[in-house]
Amino acid sequence: MSRKLPTNIQIFYGLGVSYAIVDQIFAQWILYFYLPPESSGLKPVMAPLFISMALVISRVVDMVTDPLVGFLSDKVNTRWGRRIPFIAIGIIPLAIFTVAFFYPPMNNEKLAFFYLAGVGSLFFTFYTIVGAPYNSLIPEIGQTTEERLNLSTWQSIFRLIYTAVAMIIPGALIKTLGRGDTLVGIRGMVISLCVLVIVGGLITVFLVPEKKYSLGLTSQANFKDTMSTIFKNKDFINYLFGLLFFFIGFNNLRAIMNYFIEDIMGLGKGAITIASALLFGMSALCFYPTNKLSKKYGYRKIMLICLSLLIIFTLLLSQLGKLVPISFGYPLFTLIGIPVAGAAFIFPPAMLSEIGNRISEESGNRIEGVCFGIQGFFLKMAFMISILILPIILVAGNGDILSAITTAPKGVEKSGIYLTAIVSSISFLISFFFYYRYKE
Repeated sequence: MSRKLPTNIQIFYGLGVSYAIVDQIFAQWILYFYLPPESSGLKPVMAPLFISMALVISRVVDMVTDPLVGFLSDKVNTRWGRRIPFIAIGIIPLAIFTVAFFYPPMNNEKLAFFYLAGVGSLFFTFYTIVGAPYNSLIPEIGQTTEERLNLSTWQSIFRLIYTAVAMIIPGALIKTLGRGDTLVGIRGMVISLCVLVIVGGLITVFLVPEKKYSLGLTSQANFKDTMSTIFKNKDFINYLFGLLFFFIGFNNLRAIMNYFIEDIMGLGKGAITIASALLFGMSALCFYPTNKLSKKYGYRKIMLICLSLLIIFTLLLSQLGKLVPISFGYPLFTLIGIPVAGAAFIFPPAMLSEIGNRISEESGNRIEGVCFGIQGFFLKMAFMISILILPIILVAGNGDILSAITTAPKGVEKSGIYLTAIVSSISFLISFFFYYRYKE
């Protein structure tokens, strides 16, 4: 028989979303490290096309593991529960392979290509081993709608904190640890943040007694029947594609933030900290009202409003330094934080927890792990699409696109940075379409 979930257990659960830090490192610093702007003090590691190919390979490997890990976590039953053992196994290797991204062979493009593909494959595999079971803990230990909403809220709070930390302090860490050497500074920054990743994950592993609060049920369905049950749910399909296109746009937006600050606004790396603090500070202020509005009006209506705002603000960003004065840069990043609070943090875990729980109740099998595994598949697909198109868009201003993507460019063009913002707006528009079709 399940027990009421105390607040301290909910907080210990929320602290375990520290793996959001490596998510942010990948989104903001991998492309920056391998294809840096001219003013960065770094040299390109390989041509943009090879970067895209290596990361696409790693994403394909990763996408195969997502539903598989979710399915296994639904079937496994140990003395520690179904989900906690996966987090325990994966959290330290995840941190190690995050650091490994930043130690490629620097003078051998072919070797660097295989290195990036291999490290990326291992990174994403362990990301799945941690992420899918972690999210599946929400319907596992939360037995009521209120408990699941509370767990989603705590996860969102700490995801916001961790992501803000990963965006706000890197500039200062690079400057302090590097002492003028950008390469040393970036590596030191990544190692420091990965220590925090491990600490947060282990808090959940050791302080959340999954077995005590779960119903102790496992899925009896085979893989084929499980997938058939899930994909018959139209709301789940609309949710997945809305999520996919939102994160394509959001990942692109995060990745070009550094470029906007340095190349468009003409500011130093310290300004990255300021812009990130403004964005996530505003997001934090909007967290509570977004939560309250969602309880009153439902997720769908508020999500559509958030996407509308993102489309407008991102289009304005694409005109920064042209129709929009450079001085509006900081205010624009601040405004973007308003819709990000709901669209990127609150809604995904809360919406899928309810969808997964409903599917499990209707089917008679506890298959929430597969639901979150499939969500992970779509999130990874969003990253794969972003990393495939982003290097090409960023160098599109060179004129000869074919030459630009197959040889090391002199630097990212401003026209490519502007074009990326427009592509993000289009992606948010497509996401709006699918969430509009979603029925609560």
